[in-house]
Amino acid sequence: MAAYAVCVRDGSVLLARWVAGDGSKRWTLPGGGMDHGEDPYDTVIREADEETGYAVEPVALLGVDSLRRRYPRRLGAVADFHGVRIVYEGRVTGGTLRHETSGSTDQAAWHPLTDVPTLDRVSLVDIGLALWQARPPTGHLP
Repeated sequence: MAAYAVCVRDGSVLLARWVAGDGSKRWTLPGGGMDHGEDPYDTVIREADEETGYAVEPVALLGVDSLRRRYPRRLGAVADFHGVRIVYEGRVTGGTLRHETSGSTDQAAWHPLTDVPTLDRVSLVDIGLALWQARPPTGHLP
């Protein structure tokens, strides 16, 4: 389980650059995994602060996205990963933009919405922006 924020301001979206285990880097929405017993609302506030330096207030629940991936593990095993991602609209209420140190991201930045298609990004960025634009009543994209 994870929670993420779509923060759009003045035609730009706030993104954090995720560093994968293999060292590759792609832009993602600020957010991440819930701690045991943590409410998703609190998760998105904590994660956005850790990754961007901003105080982010979740102002609307945009939707829930689920993904499943199977990938090879050592000794012939196969991992069956199932992720559930809760996506909020977030509003920056304070703080100062900064980069995370010693975490899963290494940079935070505002990107013009028109530039997003050119960014090396994870699919969650597109999903979050689609939820933000469409605001489906069910919280689920067709």
